[in-house]
Amino acid sequence: MKQFLVIFIFVPFFLNAQIGGTSTYKFLDLTNSARIAALGGANVSIKDPNLIFNNPALMDSSTANQFNVSYVNYFAGISWGYSSYTFNPSKLGFFAVGIQYVDYGKFIATDEFGNITGEFEASDYVLSAAWAYNLDSFFTVGVVLKPIISSYEIYNSFGIAADIGMTYFSRNKNFSAGLVFRNIGTQIKPYVEDNYEPLPFDIQVGISQKLAHAPFRFSVVAHHLNKPNLGYVIEEVGDNLQFNETQSKSKLAEYSDLFARHFIISTELVPSENFYISFGFNYQRRQELKIATKTGLTGFSAGVGIKIKKFAFNYGIAKYHLAGSSHTFTMALNINQLFKR
Repeated sequence: MKQFLVIFIFVPFFLNAQIGGTSTYKFLDLTNSARIAALGGANVSIKDPNLIFNNPALMDSSTANQFNVSYVNYFAGISWGYSSYTFNPSKLGFFAVGIQYVDYGKFIATDEFGNITGEFEASDYVLSAAWAYNLDSFFTVGVVLKPIISSYEIYNSFGIAADIGMTYFSRNKNFSAGLVFRNIGTQIKPYVEDNYEPLPFDIQVGISQKLAHAPFRFSVVAHHLNKPNLGYVIEEVGDNLQFNETQSKSKLAEYSDLFARHFIISTELVPSENFYISFGFNYQRRQELKIATKTGLTGFSAGVGIKIKKFAFNYGIAKYHLAGSSHTFTMALNINQLFKR
């Protein structure tokens, strides 16, 4: 366990910071299940078939033979879906496959003079193949391989990415920790010839603690540990000026704000294995999308899940902005129980 914590603490100091907006395939960061949406957008330490593609090391015998389908009603006519299936465990480990699509809808095509020439579509697809292996009764390692297909009008791209994860579960399973290196990879065919762009690499660390004598679980996720500074600078092109969103704060407030942007906190009421209610708070999302005069519930999220015999239904709502929220629906089916007499 000590070696695991050392990795958590010191890995970020050996990596270079990156400024937002410098990577491609950002759709890889979209949530792919209702429970993840309810937990604030990320979790790498709760064992659930819907979470294994956020950390492949979460797979074990309890997640086997699960078929999951998710649908997200997003903004501006954008929608995306996700489906996965986990296989029976074997001596070689645990396996799963999945597919995610993002449909941006139809767009009006025009020439350089603004004359309408027709319509075009834009979409992204990500295939997933996951494997996990128990090192012992406490530690599990896993990896996900993700071929990527992206098409925007006449611009097409193909890439490959991988996630590498590790989990630790205590003997009584009440405490768990996870570490994930997400979106390690490259473009194989860029949108524009010879213009290769980096992928949205992300290091995430998370812990979860379930109370021994109460039906509550608390989780904390630290994300983008490879990017110490998650603030941003807005360039005023006309006046040739730069405005830093934190420049009006004291140094202590500025550093505290930048530190807090790395964390997502959540809690769940889990009275049984067949029911949960989740609440999450994403500080970075709130800071970037709130309106100064009326912050509302921007950055907050919630959800509920219920299992009835062979089926499980999950719903998550995430407040991105005062203008609206995203709604995620997930249905899970246990294949073993479906054919069980």
